[in-house]
Amino acid sequence: MLTQLYIKNFALIDELDMDFRSGFSVITGETGAGKSIILGALGLVMGQRADVKSIKHGAEKCTVEAHFNIAHYGLESFFEQNDLDYDANDCIIRREINVSGKSRAFINDAPAPLALVKELGERLIDIHSQHQNLLLNKEDFQLNVIDLIAQNSAQLAEYAEAYDKYKAAEKELRQLEELISGNKEREDYLRFQHAELEEAKLEDGQQESLEQESEIMSHAEDIKAALYQAVEGIDGESNSMLGSLHTYVGKLHDIEEIYPNVKELAERLDNCYVELKDIAQDLGSQVEDVDFDPQRLDEITQRLNIIYSLEKKYRLDSVAELIAMHNDIKQQLQHIDNGDADLEEMRKKKEQMLAICTEKAAKLTAIRQEKAQQIEQQLQSMLMELGIPKVQFKIALSAKELSPNGCDKVSFLFSANTNTALQPVSQVASGGEIARVMLSLKAMISNAVKLPTIIFDEIDTGVSGRVAEKMANIMADMGKTDRQVIAITHLPQIAALGTTHYMVSKEETDQGTVSHMCLLNPSERVGEIAKMLSGSDVSAAAIDNAKTLLGIQLKYRNSNI
Repeated sequence: MLTQLYIKNFALIDELDMDFRSGFSVITGETGAGKSIILGALGLVMGQRADVKSIKHGAEKCTVEAHFNIAHYGLESFFEQNDLDYDANDCIIRREINVSGKSRAFINDAPAPLALVKELGERLIDIHSQHQNLLLNKEDFQLNVIDLIAQNSAQLAEYAEAYDKYKAAEKELRQLEELISGNKEREDYLRFQHAELEEAKLEDGQQESLEQESEIMSHAEDIKAALYQAVEGIDGESNSMLGSLHTYVGKLHDIEEIYPNVKELAERLDNCYVELKDIAQDLGSQVEDVDFDPQRLDEITQRLNIIYSLEKKYRLDSVAELIAMHNDIKQQLQHIDNGDADLEEMRKKKEQMLAICTEKAAKLTAIRQEKAQQIEQQLQSMLMELGIPKVQFKIALSAKELSPNGCDKVSFLFSANTNTALQPVSQVASGGEIARVMLSLKAMISNAVKLPTIIFDEIDTGVSGRVAEKMANIMADMGKTDRQVIAITHLPQIAALGTTHYMVSKEETDQGTVSHMCLLNPSERVGEIAKMLSGSDVSAAAIDNAKTLLGIQLKYRNSNI
């Protein structure tokens, strides 16, 4: 749950450091006082895009930092998978925005990408604002509500895996059909290419080897002359290096006894003599190996011409690329020759994947149908309590083609009267009725999903009196099961039921308008609720009414402990 919120230089807020508590809390304040600014700041730590316009005028940057206790929500694996430090009692998300437009995000003081902050934020806070009521006309949202309440995430994961495999097989079949169809249209040309490349008998590295052999043979006379001259110079019959070296080494050995210092040098020259003799022998062998063969040179030239011609024709740069092209053509021709068998095998695979996917979808449908009936009954009962005594609510499930979320089409149908036909809820329900439907759904979802903090932004729009009190009771009950519920409200019936009451206000200063937020003590709560009851001129009667309202709500809370 949210334990602390620190805001600096954000919109109308100079600096705010506020602690939050578990259970049901309320935030009140006049219109325009800055309640939406608090939500905007929370939106930043939930990964929403930053806007430099949010920085307080005259400041260089703004900072929003939220602390959470996440000890009971099983998030250890999330932190481990993303290589983040895990602190169950104090998880910190911080956003910083400077006037240059640069935004930085941190999780437990480690820099984090915005997408990761968003993923974590969505696991920690659910903010229900008025625009979220528009989701009631979205089929995906309605289906997601059923799945959340049904707690069928395991079945959804199994279906998603089966669906992905089915779509992959379908794509593979389509690609094979297109490949075979295209290949058949140019089969004659493919067979010509295959025959031409097959006849060339290409080998990897062949071009380089032939080019080198051609180069040697073309300069055979020059090479032989150079090698012969080297052999003669080293070990020829007259004035050779070996002959001279042999003489000098002998003279050095002759003086070893009288001049020992020369012994090591003489031995080194002995080694040089042996090495030169070996070199001379190797060079002599090379002279014998190098020979000019006009017939062989002609063969090499013809072979290279074939290779060069093929490379130019197919616009390739090497024999390796020609071999790769040849192999690809072979594979295409195999598809043509074995096309019917390959297609039949792929069709069977697709049908097998479809059967598995359909089976998994049917299991999902059965779960949804069963849970839909329970949701209808429970939601109808809650809406009756919320001041719609003749409500009708129906979840219509019908079949559709397989999709990423199954084969079910859903529609929430609603009527506030028994003699009025059911129609899609978004088309016939008033704003106040939609608010009550959404609150009821959120209450049901909260019992199925471990979500630490739920914030309701003026969900009481369009209701008052007894209905507002019932809505407050639902939110208070939601806050009793290891969950934090915060309601931003203008209604005293809801404000009075909060276990904790915060007030947002604004004041005009020399630097401009500034928003503040404070925790109210019991006497301050009486004054705030009295103001909500009677307006700015608080009468004694309004104060008495506020005390009565707080007393009644306290009695309600105590009776439910």
